[in-house]
Amino acid sequence: MGDEGFTHLDSEGRARMVDVGGKEVTQRRAVARVRVTMQEETALALADGAVAKGDVLAVARVAGIQAAKRTSELIPLCHPLMLSSVQVDLTPGPSWVDIEATAETVDRTGVEMEALTACSVAALTVYDMCKARDRAMQVEALGLVEKSGGRSGDWHRPD
Repeated sequence: MGDEGFTHLDSEGRARMVDVGGKEVTQRRAVARVRVTMQEETALALADGAVAKGDVLAVARVAGIQAAKRTSELIPLCHPLMLSSVQVDLTPGPSWVDIEATAETVDRTGVEMEALTACSVAALTVYDMCKARDRAMQVEALGLVEKSGGRSGDWHRPD
């Protein structure tokens, strides 16, 4: 935890939206990642486009982008941001789909939550579209990979 503690709590421990009015407007970027694990047969069907609900990867990509744009409606204390870019990449493997989202803005607060929300909703979309085939799928290891910009500077996950 940083030196500020829990910034979304006031002095009495009540939730509050952080005042970013005095912060400098800077270029900000965040990358998040998540994995959806599944049976090999499910991953093969997904890669071959043989899932009854349609093109899983294309729909999940658009769902992730849309989710990033609506983050402040879903996460109560997030500021609405004017996103300059959102990219969602889905990479199927033998028994998984890796999802990576990158969000960018020029604003007073970071885009970590937008990147994480994009990953989350893209992963849930993969689950939704494949669940008839494989109810044992799991969404795993959602996390921030890196962020840049703002007062706290750059950060990279120390994997």
